[in-house]
Amino acid sequence: MQNHLLSFGHGYSAQALGRVLHPLGWQVSGTTRNPDKAKQMRAEGVEPLLWENADAIHAALRSATHVLASAGPDAQGDPVLRIFGEEIAKRAGQFKWVGYLSTTGVYGDHQGQWVDESTPLTPATKRGRARIAAEAQWQDIPDLGLHIFRLAGIYGPGRGPFSKVKNGTARRIIKKNQVFSRIHVEDIAQILHASINRPRFGAVYNVCDDCPAPPQDV
Repeated sequence: MQNHLLSFGHGYSAQALGRVLHPLGWQVSGTTRNPDKAKQMRAEGVEPLLWENADAIHAALRSATHVLASAGPDAQGDPVLRIFGEEIAKRAGQFKWVGYLSTTGVYGDHQGQWVDESTPLTPATKRGRARIAAEAQWQDIPDLGLHIFRLAGIYGPGRGPFSKVKNGTARRIIKKNQVFSRIHVEDIAQILHASINRPRFGAVYNVCDDCPAPPQDV
C-alpha cells in the first residue's frame, strides 16, 4: 500500500516535507484556499485540495495513511477539526502517524530561561492560548497516533533576515539578555520525516536549533 500524506494547510513547512517524501514514492495531498497556489503544488507533485471542496478532502482522508495539520487556530478553535474532526476521529486507527505543528509560543515569556517539553505552558498572548486549546482538541481524539511539534521561529529560502530587509519588514529589536530560538525549514522537514519513520504516539517535541541568539546577531 502506497504511503499517502494528507497535509491540512500545505504551507511553508509542509511543502518542505512534501519535497522530502515525493521522491520516495509517497502520494502527497495538501489543502489550500488559494487556487493560484494549487498550480505550484501540482508542479511539486502534490495533489491540491481546495478548502471549500470538502468532498475531495473527505475522499483523501479515506485513503490517507499519514496526516499533518499545519493550519493555525481561529476564533472558533481548530479549523480542521471543526469541519473534519468527526471523520478524523472515526478513522483514527487507520493513520500510521499524525503530526500537529504548534509553536513554542505556548510557553510564554520565561525571562530568557531555558524551556523544554516539561515546562509549564503559560502563554502571554491570546494566540498562544488558542494554540494550547487546539493542541488539546487533537489530544482528546481517542486512539489517534498524534505527535505535537512546537516550532520556534522558522527561517529558510524567502523567509529570513535578508528577505525582511528586502521587503521592508525588518525590525531591529535590541534588549539586554533577550534571545530567540529558530529552526530552518529543511530541518523541520527532516525532523518530521524522522518521526514518521519512528513514530512515538503522544510525543511532544520542541523543534529548534541549539543556538538561540539576539536578532542583531543573525
